[in-house]
Amino acid sequence: MAGDGEEALAAFVTLHGAALRASRVPTRYWESLSRKLRGEVFDAGDYFGIMQVEEVDEEEEVDEEMEEQFKKKPNPGNGPCFKVIVTNENGLQASNPDSVFLIDHAWTFRVEHARQQLRRVPGLLHRMANLMGIAFHGEVPDEGSIEQVLQEMWKYNQTYQLSQGTAEEKVPVWYIMDEFGSRIQHSDQPSFATAPLFYMPQQIAYTVLWPLRDLETGDEVTRDYAYGETDRLIRRCVLLPWVPTEVVDVSCFTPEPLDEHYQAILAENKEKLPVVINPPVYAKDKVFKVFTDIQQVLNNLKHPRFVFTDNEGEADILYNFSHFKDYRKLSEERPEVMVNQFPCENLLTVKDCLASIARRAGGPDGPRWLPRTFNLQTELPQFISYFQQRDRRGEDNHWICKPWNLARSLDTHITNNLNSIIRHRESSPKVVCKYIEEPVLFEREDVGPVKFDVRYVVLLRSARPLQLYSYDVFWLRFSNRAFSLDDLDDYEKHFTVMNYAPGVTLKQVHCEDFIPLFEKQYPEYPWTTVQASIFKAFAELFQVASSKPAPLGICDYPSSRAIYAIDLMLKWDTSRDGKRIMQPQILEVNFNPDCDRACQYHPTFFNDVFSTLFLDETDNCHVTRIV
Repeated sequence: MAGDGEEALAAFVTLHGAALRASRVPTRYWESLSRKLRGEVFDAGDYFGIMQVEEVDEEEEVDEEMEEQFKKKPNPGNGPCFKVIVTNENGLQASNPDSVFLIDHAWTFRVEHARQQLRRVPGLLHRMANLMGIAFHGEVPDEGSIEQVLQEMWKYNQTYQLSQGTAEEKVPVWYIMDEFGSRIQHSDQPSFATAPLFYMPQQIAYTVLWPLRDLETGDEVTRDYAYGETDRLIRRCVLLPWVPTEVVDVSCFTPEPLDEHYQAILAENKEKLPVVINPPVYAKDKVFKVFTDIQQVLNNLKHPRFVFTDNEGEADILYNFSHFKDYRKLSEERPEVMVNQFPCENLLTVKDCLASIARRAGGPDGPRWLPRTFNLQTELPQFISYFQQRDRRGEDNHWICKPWNLARSLDTHITNNLNSIIRHRESSPKVVCKYIEEPVLFEREDVGPVKFDVRYVVLLRSARPLQLYSYDVFWLRFSNRAFSLDDLDDYEKHFTVMNYAPGVTLKQVHCEDFIPLFEKQYPEYPWTTVQASIFKAFAELFQVASSKPAPLGICDYPSSRAIYAIDLMLKWDTSRDGKRIMQPQILEVNFNPDCDRACQYHPTFFNDVFSTLFLDETDNCHVTRIV
């Protein structure tokens, strides 16, 4: 039998060892943990009990020390206070290999499905309301109680992310521990640690609980809600959902990060910068051999000066879908080979970097063409200060949380709940941008005034001197429901990316049809004027992006060329002379965008792109020079 146990443990460690090490679960507990998971042993009840604590009467005088202790152990929620204590008469020894426990999860969900589940899953709303101390009477879920749970749940939510699978499957999962786990209070000197563990054989996540020291009967079970944070200010910010505090004394200015920040990004990306080369010169009638793994290029590039090759070694142009890393080797061995990417272009295409470099154009607040943006990993105190100052002034405080590096609106959330934004920082690196509360809308006959965004394809032929073009056709995406600043989790009201959502209407309007409709709705705003302000924003963005040498800016490698898609919206703003204007708001810059629609409606699209980028010939091409 011992052999069986050893085999089971070895298999368990093979599957879960890396996760247990990352969570710092001591190895002495692994065998017992494996056994309890296999047998679904939930024996916490033999060692612990939940105790209701009477709240201190506000009118009673409380000495400062007691008040400080009270503050240190905030109870999540508004109902009765609870705490978990050791009830086993022998206490608990941290050295005992069996002192590890499983906590079940009461609710597991992705944020975008939370409201729907509270409405539809029998008993869920009732259980969550009870757990959070929210009064809920009756059998039928009512919107008021649902809304309260959705607001309050950020004090209880925990998160994990699957490391494998599609982009959709990697979107963070949130969960609320059962009544036992959710009653464990915070302490700066915790007695226990917890960590989620996804148990592969059952495809179920549990929370693992283990002691950090020996405990006696009656000792409290606590954990550190800001585990891993050592900076005092950051801890104060992270604990704000449970310990409300003002951070308005912190400056909300966000200057551009130091040079070391960009050096670290370069190292993390494992990108090797090119050596200095002379710009290659090609014969006027040269036919270029193109090596590409992009099907849209293979299907649509028909220009006589370009032919395809399957041999990467003989190619004149490398047009790759994935990111190119070793520019040094390419520049040393084949400096004449052109490539469809620029070193350090992630400064444009990754959202936190885009916000950082944009500050070169607009100071710490950023330029007018970019929504006010904070990096939640590095600028959390500044953001909270800014949020609280706006709150004091009674200004709109709707924000949109976005992952640094995901497209298609995945894991993107609109909220005016500060606790929610603070907690989203735990799931994956995110920026938080001011949500456009007054967007320019487009009147759809079938639904009314909706949000829309515009996608321009821009062609970067050279970073220094800057040569930037825009393709003459732009693309439009529309929301499916009339806009209003409510129902923030209504995807079809607040988002425009409909082509990936199953069963959702995709409204398409060609730009040639859109312009007259737009000008009819806004006769004082001719599209030529609007587009001029858009191109001005693009020019400023690429000027600041290439204004400093790599890795602080896009590298001016002479053999680089690139195509980007810039998504933007228009918002109502006031000019310096008091006029109401449509101000472009750049939302994101996309590397190697999907050009399927472009090819479908404009068969010469890639001919024009290749001619502009690689031949420097723009006659008869549908492009406009911006810079």
